[in-house]
Amino acid sequence: MTRIIVITSGKGGVGKTTATANIGSALARLGNKVALVDADFGLRNLDLLLGLENRVVYTAIDVINGDCRLEQALVKDKRRNGLVLLPAAQSRGKEAITREQMKDIVTRLAPNYDYVVIDCPAGIEMGFQNAIAPATEALIVTTPEVAAVRDADRVIGLLEANSVSNIKLVVNRVKPDMIQANDMMSVEDILEILAIPLIGIIPDDERVIVSSNRGEPLVLDEKLSTPGLTFNNLARRITGDEVRFVDLMANQDTLLNRIRRWFTEPSQ
Repeated sequence: MTRIIVITSGKGGVGKTTATANIGSALARLGNKVALVDADFGLRNLDLLLGLENRVVYTAIDVINGDCRLEQALVKDKRRNGLVLLPAAQSRGKEAITREQMKDIVTRLAPNYDYVVIDCPAGIEMGFQNAIAPATEALIVTTPEVAAVRDADRVIGLLEANSVSNIKLVVNRVKPDMIQANDMMSVEDILEILAIPLIGIIPDDERVIVSSNRGEPLVLDEKLSTPGLTFNNLARRITGDEVRFVDLMANQDTLLNRIRRWFTEPSQ
């Protein structure tokens, strides 16, 4: 049975589209057939992060208007077998599609894929309502910031009110050194507030920006970076694998850690 997952947050700029591109690519890399749906009408970016912007001919709006078949609008990624993208229309606003039309297009798409992953726009207005309409599962992406966590809490309530009960948490842009200095919320703090299961912890890393600018998801790099590894592990957890979380704190060699070693390590 096809799993339809919406990736959302409430707050903008927390990394939803980056998460969608990497999770979709990682699921395809695991041998699944994956359809990514860009639901951010008017501000599409998922095609850029996947490196597919030059191959977009038709969009979801063209399908809805009957200007092309659904299969014609799907952009196949030759680098990732089994992965396709249904682009959003960049010249049309969020009012260009209704909840019923979004449900219909995803229902038509679903039978041919193991996963349909929907990239939700920021906010909780019409674009959000459209994106969550077909979903049966949700991944909430937040960063360790008070405003982002509060917005995530609001979105969890809205998802539950719309009968999306399988909700899991992705904490993005984690900075272990700031957590150790008590300058950033810890993952434990966020879990205590949101009270939903954790499925992924993604470190803050400049390589995420580089990969996004190149249109090359981190998970496709053979020499996996830490963020690439954490996205791959997240995808494996989605499929049901039990994968231990990477200990991001262990990779930090802060001044505090060095001082601790001076007092705990035996003299040579």
